[in-house]
Amino acid sequence: MNSPRLVIAGTRSGDGKTTVATGLMSALRATGMHVSGHKVGPDYIDPSYHAAAAGRTGRNLDPWLTSEDLIAPLFLHGAQGADISVIEGVMGLFDGAAGRGDFASTAHVALLLDAPVILVVSAAGAGRSIAATVHGFARYDPAVRVAGLVLNQVSSARHEQILREALADTGIPVIGALPAEAVLHTPSRHLGLVPAAERAANVREWLPALTAIVAGHLDLDLLTAIARAAPPLAAAPWSASFPAESDGATGGNFGGPARVAIASGPAFTFGYAEHRELLAAAGAEVADFDPLTDAALPDGTDALVIGGGFPELYAAELAGNERLRADVARRAAAGMPVVAECAGLLWLAGALEGHPQCGVLPTIAEMSPKLTLGYREAVALTPSPLAEAGTVVRAHEFHRTVIQPAHGESPAWRLRDGSEQGWATPTLLASYLHVHWAGLPGAASRLVDAARSARASRR
Repeated sequence: MNSPRLVIAGTRSGDGKTTVATGLMSALRATGMHVSGHKVGPDYIDPSYHAAAAGRTGRNLDPWLTSEDLIAPLFLHGAQGADISVIEGVMGLFDGAAGRGDFASTAHVALLLDAPVILVVSAAGAGRSIAATVHGFARYDPAVRVAGLVLNQVSSARHEQILREALADTGIPVIGALPAEAVLHTPSRHLGLVPAAERAANVREWLPALTAIVAGHLDLDLLTAIARAAPPLAAAPWSASFPAESDGATGGNFGGPARVAIASGPAFTFGYAEHRELLAAAGAEVADFDPLTDAALPDGTDALVIGGGFPELYAAELAGNERLRADVARRAAAGMPVVAECAGLLWLAGALEGHPQCGVLPTIAEMSPKLTLGYREAVALTPSPLAEAGTVVRAHEFHRTVIQPAHGESPAWRLRDGSEQGWATPTLLASYLHVHWAGLPGAASRLVDAARSARASRR
């Protein structure tokens, strides 16, 4: 399939990939093109900026979470209807999963997608030596096609001239140079950028200025030509209706589709778009609710999904919503299937930073000075709404909180290092691990079946 595409990579974290990728998506969209945004790796935050810029859902591409074989199909699924796709990388171009070489790196995904790479290079404090940096990145792996350069944080017209002269002999075109302006920065905190959903008003003000700078300083025609030169992909687009997800509806309808409530709002902004699509394909109706403001779960809720986010910033407000906390505790105790990842785990705890939460789990959560971050491989120890015992999953973990105790009498997972974590029963799964359901065939159908069974038991 023909699918024009570019990978926006950096030499390291902090070079400005998100700024360039987001601004480029918005600038291309302003020309009348339909743009799709993608993010290498498990990060939930950058796709929120992509969605704001492109006007369509941002999506992740992670070989660890979903397998190498699914990267091209998932990309083509997300790119359907788009004139051009912009894929933002992770960390530096060749930085992959720790201890696994360049696996799951930006370079790895670029190769899986046969996509040209636009390398963003921070020019702050740089002179002619920038050519050595670019030369090294371009030659490090000849299979990775560095097709263009974007210079970021350029201090003046003279600075840009020096850099362009130094780079002329590399043979790689300079697509443009972005000035060192405040508008090119996005606010960060303890887990990275502040999600776009939490600063929607600011993003609406920031994005037009960013778009104007990118459009004024980058050669959009050259970028589009490079993207269109990407060769066709032989893969077929991924579908949520693959047989593994369409044959699991064994529980009957019991009066209509199962209704799965998904936590949303400022405190729960993390989630993969494919999860909703898999739930719908498995026969569920998805209903959003905001734990900060809604006094009860949506009417007819048969199962609950609570993804990631920043409940630690809203612990007091979540505690103040006593009616919803009581509703969740009552429904969970009665056997409603619940799947909670990281932020969801914290909300189900007895307390978070001293503020009472739902009390579904006998654990207390507090902030920690230590960042826990990395890919994980785990085996399910107890049957849950997502997996049978013995199921091996690939996941990721990303938080600055700790819980005591770390698991219950029936732990959810045993990690590769032998440690155990989380809570699991046939109707509950709660842990720090984030799992991409596209890489866990049958997970959505299993949850929907559990929801149907829960509905039947109430009749």
